[in-house]
Amino acid sequence: MAMVSELRVEHQNEIRQDQQRNFSKKLKSVREVEAFSIKSLNKDVKVLEAPLCGATKARITSEDTSFKKFYERGDLPVAIEHDIKGNKIAWKVEIEKLDYSYYLPMFFDGLKNTKHPYCFFASQGIHDMLEHGGEKILDVIPQLIIPIRDALETRNRDVVCTTLKVLQHLVASHDLIGRALVPYYRQILPVINIFKNKNVNTGDEIDYSQQKRENIGDLINETLELFERHGGEDAFINIKYMIPTYESCMFN
Repeated sequence: MAMVSELRVEHQNEIRQDQQRNFSKKLKSVREVEAFSIKSLNKDVKVLEAPLCGATKARITSEDTSFKKFYERGDLPVAIEHDIKGNKIAWKVEIEKLDYSYYLPMFFDGLKNTKHPYCFFASQGIHDMLEHGGEKILDVIPQLIIPIRDALETRNRDVVCTTLKVLQHLVASHDLIGRALVPYYRQILPVINIFKNKNVNTGDEIDYSQQKRENIGDLINETLELFERHGGEDAFINIKYMIPTYESCMFN
């Protein structure tokens, strides 16, 4: 009887070993397939993790803008001036006498540039022109939309932050500009929607980006609130359509 039981145990062990070998062979023979592909519906396949979509990853774009070309040719009426407080633009002509329909879109086109001195001249030049433009800015709004959209589409965080600050100044530069921008929300807001919740969470540490106004999430909220306040009665519903997570700053 003892010998029979031993034979049974040996037989059971051999069966288990065979099962383990067959199982390991199956594991080795499993094919790895991409996620969300037709092959992932097959049996005995291993579905790989889906790659990140990279929605907030910076895009590689050409920086050969018309602004850069005109600056290198010396056709822009600007020069850099150094003083104790830092660099600033020295205009060779009075800003009020500039042809805004020609120069303002060109400076907006320079928002895509990330290298010095092009990025400095573009952003600072825009702020100077917006400060002195008044009603002349209103007539140029349609020409500014494509450069604004292209700057945001780079998805470069520095470029996006600079563009958001420019948009805030643009809305505040004239009472009617906020309303004039409402029809163009479909071009401006898609990328802003992607970055809306990109706030920096540093815990107990000091977030110096807030002091420098470089926290992209905060800048987006400030910009959207300005759009709503200055955009008239149709502003909120149009913002909400493009950015469903936005909550009104006026109704709440």
